[in-house]
Amino acid sequence: QVQLVESGGGLVQPGGSLRLSCTASGSILSINRMAWYRQAPGKQRELVAGITRGGSTNYADSVKGRFTCSRDNAENMVYLQMNSLKPEDTAVYYCNVEGLRYGFRNFNAWGQGTQVTVSS
Repeated sequence: QVQLVESGGGLVQPGGSLRLSCTASGSILSINRMAWYRQAPGKQRELVAGITRGGSTNYADSVKGRFTCSRDNAENMVYLQMNSLKPEDTAVYYCNVEGLRYGFRNFNAWGQGTQVTVSS
């Protein structure tokens, strides 16, 4: 099994910053893509940012220039640095990890979600 644990969410004022972290553990052989998604009330879950093992990133247009996704391959961790936060960034943020686990089986795991609220 593969487990993801997220941290770093909270309440922040508009214009503020937060850093989300996600750690993957369990029977992991290798990790390919790591990503962050978010889901606001009444809306579908959407991709915020993704990063490959080699460090290539992609971002939703709404967060480009404000959010930075990075990873630590040695520690099986992925981060999301969020700057210049706006009220519309309010959502539950989920970590998503794709890779290979022992037995050479593919896995696609989700974290439990962490709430980010941007409000004055």
